[in-house]
Amino acid sequence: MVYRYDFLVIGSGIAGMSYALKVAKYGRVAIAAKNSLEDANTYYAQGGIASVTNPWDNFEKHIADTLDAGGGLCDVEVVEKVVHEAPAQIRELIRWGVDFDKDDKGNFDLHREGGHSEFRILHHKDNTGAEIQDSLIETIRNHPNIDVFDHHFAIEVLTQHHLGQVVTRHTPGIECYGAYILNQETNEIDTFLARVTMMATGGIGCIYQTTTNPLVATGDGIAMVARAKGEIKGMEFVQFHPTALYHPGVRPSFLITEAMRGYGGVLKTLDGKEFMHKYDERGSLAPRDIVARAIDTEMKGKGFEHLFLDVTHKDPEETRKHFPTIYEKCLSYGIDITKDMIPVAPAAHYLCGGIKVNMDGETSISRLYANGECACTGLHGANRLASNSLIEAVVFADAAARHSLPVFRGYPFQEDIPSWNAEGTTSPEEMVLITQSYREVGQIMSSYVGIVRSDLRLQRALDRLNILFRETEDLFQRSVVSRDICELRNIIKVGYMVIKQAMARKESRGLHYTVDYPGRDPDSVL
Repeated sequence: MVYRYDFLVIGSGIAGMSYALKVAKYGRVAIAAKNSLEDANTYYAQGGIASVTNPWDNFEKHIADTLDAGGGLCDVEVVEKVVHEAPAQIRELIRWGVDFDKDDKGNFDLHREGGHSEFRILHHKDNTGAEIQDSLIETIRNHPNIDVFDHHFAIEVLTQHHLGQVVTRHTPGIECYGAYILNQETNEIDTFLARVTMMATGGIGCIYQTTTNPLVATGDGIAMVARAKGEIKGMEFVQFHPTALYHPGVRPSFLITEAMRGYGGVLKTLDGKEFMHKYDERGSLAPRDIVARAIDTEMKGKGFEHLFLDVTHKDPEETRKHFPTIYEKCLSYGIDITKDMIPVAPAAHYLCGGIKVNMDGETSISRLYANGECACTGLHGANRLASNSLIEAVVFADAAARHSLPVFRGYPFQEDIPSWNAEGTTSPEEMVLITQSYREVGQIMSSYVGIVRSDLRLQRALDRLNILFRETEDLFQRSVVSRDICELRNIIKVGYMVIKQAMARKESRGLHYTVDYPGRDPDSVL
């Protein structure tokens, strides 16, 4: 089947939905959700959304904090844009129904997180992402100009390549005409033609064994754009959240928000001793990359599988009030956080790189925009400041809408795109060919491309992924397309890019730390 929409949004988090809401007044919008609208990384963002909203804070402080966390690789113009435009986008979220917590005087009840010099994190208890997601979903589903396609998995973006032309990274004027999308309920591959396409597929956490990301985070959009010869950058900067709940066998790992450290939580070794002061004068409030490396060092040096986060010294009623979701989740595992220390370990959490976009959210491919975790705007540089990602998504959704709305009607539908050709393919006889390779990718990435890296580890990872790449591409060419094999193909592609860009960076900076080049290169760029 062929669908035609003015705007095609691939992905169902805050990045895609906020863009859809901003353009839907002017044209027809399709949202393709891999599972359902509810299943996105936004939903799991506990901490909150950063913005200057109180009189003792200011834009200069927020900018300075972001630049400091970014390790000297942030795009200053982008940082200024996001910080200055954040308050207006907060007001828009509120108009869409988002309910941020307030104090007894009616002011925002602001949190402070690691790396922030002021209390500026707006939140809804400890499930801010879920509050934002639910509010946007209700607005989306009630909008007459938006059609939601649940359980639709994007396979490839459409370019001149699908018209029989040779497209390379040096081809000028590559254009996006929409996407081939698998209807998972009918197993048919439909052609979605669009004047403008927004890629908002989220992160890559599932390329690692341990991650806080939902299991849909397989880097699909980044892999698709890379295959379409779009520019990808900053993939070496993978943020590991320092405090995921340690509970072996559970995937994804449950996130213990950084706001808990801002609240007064203290990191301790298994014998109950504090240790963060050895690594940073800010102690447990240091930025994530420093905390994650410190925990990794303590665990590996002493053979621990986890450490502890301690809030038992805080008022129990306040703890339960501020962190009800965490309290209930831990209690379900027999941990009363008001009395027991929380076992934690780092887990893959957020990608600072991705599809390169400009100030308008445009990719290097015409008519294709990217937003959210799959995009590299330059805001985060070498390390993301806590709670900057949600506000980045709504600010760049607004930028992309402002840029695409005046021009989208001038883009024709490309009617010559052929239907997906499945001739000669068969269903894989053994699913183990897919599941075992998927498992191997996670083991390779976690063992060799984690918080601390080396040239030897990276080369070993690359050699092993190359074998998996060849096997998987051969299987893909022979197989009826399924979500399983596409996800495997995507995590291999994304893992390869993480490794190659990590190998190219001959320094340690932000989230990329290598024992072979422990210092910074003063001439490095993102």
